[in-house]
Amino acid sequence: MARGSTEPASSGAQRDGSTIGGYRGASGAGRVLVVVYAVLALAATGRSAVQLLSHFEVAPLAYSLSAVAAVVYIVATVALVRRGRRSHLVAWTAIVFEFVGVLVVGGLSLVHHELFPADTVWSRFGSGYFYIPLVLPIFGIAWLESQRAQARIADARHH
Repeated sequence: MARGSTEPASSGAQRDGSTIGGYRGASGAGRVLVVVYAVLALAATGRSAVQLLSHFEVAPLAYSLSAVAAVVYIVATVALVRRGRRSHLVAWTAIVFEFVGVLVVGGLSLVHHELFPADTVWSRFGSGYFYIPLVLPIFGIAWLESQRAQARIADARHH
């Protein structure tokens, strides 16, 4: 039985209308991932709030993208903590969106400086955050894939 849970983590049982299907919330290395996502969520939320409230007219696109990044980090953090197939899908979607955002915004911020007169969280591939926004989704995707593989194994054992 999963710690803090009333159901076995790999039971495939129904909870709140969603299939658990062997998907567990973050544990082990996944908890480190959640902590890093939570820190980025806080940092991006604070940064974007200050930017939007005090300098929005200077760089509306850049500051709006910082707000989008903050929302993506919050969604990813919550989805990584929760268990179940639906949360896994939400985490996957948020992390892939994040990765695409970092690549697109990072590339555009290098090639078309005029689009981003101010930095976003994802500018220059997250250089303002020690490139964590570039590397983190890779670890996130790897961890989610390992969880999916474990869910498949658990599901196969029960069928």
